[in-house]
Amino acid sequence: MIIVPEREIAGLVSASDCFVAIEAVFAAMARDRAVNFPVIREAIGHADALYGFKSGFDRESLALGLKSGGFWPQNMDKGLTNHQSTIFLFDADTGQCRAVVGGNLLTALRTAAASAVSIRHLARKDARVLGMIGAGHQSTFQLRAALDQRSFDKVVAWNLHPQGLDRLAAVAAERGIPFEVVDLDRLGAEADVIITITSSFASILKAVQVRPGTHLACMGTDTKGKQEVEAALLARATVFTDEVAQSVTIGEAQHAVGQGLIAEGDIVQIGAVINGDHPGRTSDDQITLFDGTGVGLQDLAVASAAVDLAVRRGVATTVDLT
Repeated sequence: MIIVPEREIAGLVSASDCFVAIEAVFAAMARDRAVNFPVIREAIGHADALYGFKSGFDRESLALGLKSGGFWPQNMDKGLTNHQSTIFLFDADTGQCRAVVGGNLLTALRTAAASAVSIRHLARKDARVLGMIGAGHQSTFQLRAALDQRSFDKVVAWNLHPQGLDRLAAVAAERGIPFEVVDLDRLGAEADVIITITSSFASILKAVQVRPGTHLACMGTDTKGKQEVEAALLARATVFTDEVAQSVTIGEAQHAVGQGLIAEGDIVQIGAVINGDHPGRTSDDQITLFDGTGVGLQDLAVASAAVDLAVRRGVATTVDLT
């Protein structure tokens, strides 16, 4: 069994590696060649923690396994990341455990790669202003990945606590891109691409604040009850997602579907766009929205890439379990 510890991930896996892996697995999902298994997510009744499993199997890459972990809200006080996860890969031919991979950084990278895939395939080619809503830990990964996809002229950003936006300002400064803190009305009026990455349970961005032609990547809603944008916005948009079943139950689309504003059949797998089976954006005035719920196959894809790179570079540890 191969072990790739968390400390090795940053030196092994790039944002580009993750983009390639996520784009490929989304395409495989749309071809029905990769399947996610039901998600388990439970409050364990200790340390206020949420714990769960995401798992699946990709018949094309033969990636089989699961991510185990969750959210421990007291971890920051202990000098640890609140989100903790480990990815287990199994040999699809024998069922033996092939690898154990640290999953914390990979989770951030694969989430950012998903929104970047949506920007590449759905945002207008002439998009020049990027809007960011949310300034938590994940936001910097989102910003960097988005800046790799378009030649943005400016970043405009909003956060409930404005002081948190300093981390995004620092990333923009690294890339030499102007950065402004704005209110939501101005953000919606100026941004060609908007990324929402919050843990909100009430809509932040309203439908009237978004102008025609905008692409949105809604990346924070992954639990029943969470919501980042007004449900009416999805009714104005063409909605794409990683997996439709998750989108309508735990994703941003849960509210619009629950209110009868859109139907499950209106939502398109982004893999269909990647494969050329759906046109994606069809006009410059069209609002496109990617509902990024986060699926287990994403974790398996980036973990598989990490294992291959670790073996190639000689930094993997091998343990004999027999």
